[in-house]
Amino acid sequence: QHYQEDIRDLPKMIEIISSEKPDFLFHLAAQPIVSISYSDPIETISSNVMGTANILEALRIINHKCTVVMITSDKAYDNVEQVWGYKEDDKMGGKDIYSGSKGGAELIIKSYYYSFFKNPNSNIKLAIGRAGNVIGGGDWAKDRIVVDCMEAWSRGEAVEIRSPNATRPWQHVLEPLSGYLNLGQKLYESNKLDGEAFNFGPRAEQNHTVQQLLTDLSQYWHFDNVNDAFVVTDNIPFHEAGLLKLNCDKSLFYLKWHSNLEYIDTIRFVSEWYYDFYKKDSDIYIKTLEQIEEYEYMAKKRDLQWTE
Repeated sequence: QHYQEDIRDLPKMIEIISSEKPDFLFHLAAQPIVSISYSDPIETISSNVMGTANILEALRIINHKCTVVMITSDKAYDNVEQVWGYKEDDKMGGKDIYSGSKGGAELIIKSYYYSFFKNPNSNIKLAIGRAGNVIGGGDWAKDRIVVDCMEAWSRGEAVEIRSPNATRPWQHVLEPLSGYLNLGQKLYESNKLDGEAFNFGPRAEQNHTVQQLLTDLSQYWHFDNVNDAFVVTDNIPFHEAGLLKLNCDKSLFYLKWHSNLEYIDTIRFVSEWYYDFYKKDSDIYIKTLEQIEEYEYMAKKRDLQWTE
């Protein structure tokens, strides 16, 4: 059953969850665009904080047996651009509205857990997943660097980039999704993970600048000169962190999870998906399924423990 509703509508959330009574609930709905948080801060806060609270309140009221994974973001951390990755118990919050909304969501989740779900009479088991810098086919969101590039390159145009030297641990969307699913399974099997938070991120070697990422992606688009693919602009309408990465040791220790794809694989998956969409007369649904199958095959071939 598919529903398209506003998570800020508490009666509707109660109605749907009460009707479906899911065994598992993965909460990923949010206002995810940093630029929108500057143009419409109330939209961002109400979606990310009150929307999260409504999901938790619906679960509290219904109280059916349910394993819940709440997804926030790496932006939930108070980023001071430290060179080592943030751990799950580091300080939440940030200096901008988007980070504040994610930090606020974390506080609401923590409050609901300790006020209601940790109670012996509660049927809800809950954990938090955090990830960021996610790229991959099917993303059409506004003001995302990869999306902007693919749309421009499909027209044979260069794209403007604001912060070429900003460094990010880029990861394909299938990486955190595998982590969330693994967390849901382990949480269902064991009460030891109840109330815990986990980071999901790529290997350290996938820290690359924006400029390096675009240079590598552009190779699949047959530019004669990489300078034709992008131009650097000094128009920076809002603050962007120069460095942000996560420490994923906890996920490795408790969930036996670590990322699957190498950087070159991530580049290929992203580039091929968008190139096929824009330039080839192919079924993009089939392409998506093929990438999922390849991802699973690679993980099993590498004997990753979370595939067992």
